[in-house]
Amino acid sequence: MNKKIGNLFKGDKVIWMVFFLLCMISIVEVFSASSNLTYKTQNYMGPIIYHTTMIIFGALVAVVTLNVPCRYFKLMTPFLLVISAVTLLWVLVGGESINGANRVISLAGFTFQPSEIAKGTMVLVTAQILSAMQRETGADRKAFKYIMMILLPTVFLIGIENLSTAALLFAVIFLMMFIGRVPMSQMGKLMGVIAVLAVVFIVLVFTLGSIESRETEEAQLTETVVNDDHIDANETSIKSHGIFHRFTTQRNRILKFVQKQEVAPEDYDIEENFQVGHANIAIASSGIIGKGPGNSLERDYLPQAFSDFIYAIIIEEMGIIGAAVVAFLYIVLLYRAARIASRCENNFPAFLIMGLSLLLVIQATFNMMVAVGLAPVTGQPLPLVSKGGTSTIINCAYIGVILSVSRSAKMKKEVKEQRS
Repeated sequence: MNKKIGNLFKGDKVIWMVFFLLCMISIVEVFSASSNLTYKTQNYMGPIIYHTTMIIFGALVAVVTLNVPCRYFKLMTPFLLVISAVTLLWVLVGGESINGANRVISLAGFTFQPSEIAKGTMVLVTAQILSAMQRETGADRKAFKYIMMILLPTVFLIGIENLSTAALLFAVIFLMMFIGRVPMSQMGKLMGVIAVLAVVFIVLVFTLGSIESRETEEAQLTETVVNDDHIDANETSIKSHGIFHRFTTQRNRILKFVQKQEVAPEDYDIEENFQVGHANIAIASSGIIGKGPGNSLERDYLPQAFSDFIYAIIIEEMGIIGAAVVAFLYIVLLYRAARIASRCENNFPAFLIMGLSLLLVIQATFNMMVAVGLAPVTGQPLPLVSKGGTSTIINCAYIGVILSVSRSAKMKKEVKEQRS
């Protein structure tokens, strides 16, 4: 029996443990944070049954994926590139517009976010290019050009409707190129171009973006998730008068983040900063050990308590200790991925596992920073914890790929030890 279980859960046991703990935390906290959904649907168990089903299905996807030899992931790249390109164009033209952003595609009764597929595809492509063009002194200079040729159109298509996801993807690929020893002269020029584009973007946002009215913002904050995938309730439904209709949302987020002033508690306008205000209340009232699972009060006020701001609910219910444990689990995931990458004989699996782990951990970092007020609202869910549909399943697939690499790296290590 133990042997059969061991054959099923192959790969690095520490990563399996991190995955299991994050899934258990997700089930408990999403159940607690879904009070708004249960109230509106009048179905107390419905949301958590659905989410648990997604977690279980995602775990099965992870098990299937880890049994796929790493070399076969290369064969999937052309197909994933075509799927990513088609769906990213599709969502812009015929995607469902929810809260002012075309992010999901409805197909055969299911909805999914093409950006989730595109992120993993870009990591896969970058890993292949970097591994194929490694030299003794580092990556060939042509590797940078090939990566940019595929990355820039992808980031542009994603960024039109979802700037934070585009920035996340760019950051991950940038770090992969750094790990892959892309020449520093090319990396430096890229950083310069990014700085110039960032300044131009901010100027355009503040020049062409309109200021959202308070009434519109308050009305928008009453909206919640209306399908099985993550949708950011902070997104404005008002179209900007600028070139891109997302300029209004981006301007308001930047202004709210940078215009921080010390305000007495009795003078604080909770309606003006609804999401951030209630997230701060949840954190401030938590203490060391929190209020206990299921005892959150702010979950009833945060429209995205089970998604964007679930980390605030975790802090409220599990305290500073629980918050530290969740953050530590992501650190362990990244650390174990780095250890596994160092054992890989070939470059491709090493770059692949580092890229996917960075994708999960950086997104988690963004989410946690937003929840505690260290970053402007980005609309990024907490990977493997926040409520989601296809995003949960795809994140589980990433874990499966990481486990697949760990499994092959372990096998190669054992062969070496036997030979020696």
